[in-house]
Amino acid sequence: MNNSVKTDDVIFNFFKQICDEKDEHRCVELGNSWIKAMETNLSNMEANLDEKDRIKHKEDIQNNRDHLNGLKGKTSAEWKEYATKCMIEIMDSKV
Repeated sequence: MNNSVKTDDVIFNFFKQICDEKDEHRCVELGNSWIKAMETNLSNMEANLDEKDRIKHKEDIQNNRDHLNGLKGKTSAEWKEYATKCMIEIMDSKV
C-alpha cells in the first residue's frame, strides 16, 4: 500500500469522525482543528518552497487559504455535509 492511500485513509477516518460526532460543539471543534492543521501544513509547504516555486504556486496557495477561510464559522450540520462530500471524493479517487 502506498503512502497516498494511507494518507487518504487517515483523512477519510477524520472526516468520518466529524460525521459520527453526536455533540454539535465537539463536531465544530473537530472541523476547526482540521482548518488549523491544514493552515499549518500550507504554511510549512510554502516555507519550504524556493522563491521560484513560491511565485509559481502563489495562486494555488492563496486559493487554498481562501478555501480554508471559507470553512471558518461552519455549523455542525455544515461540517457534516462538508465531511461527507470529502469522504465521497476520497472514495471516488480510489476507484
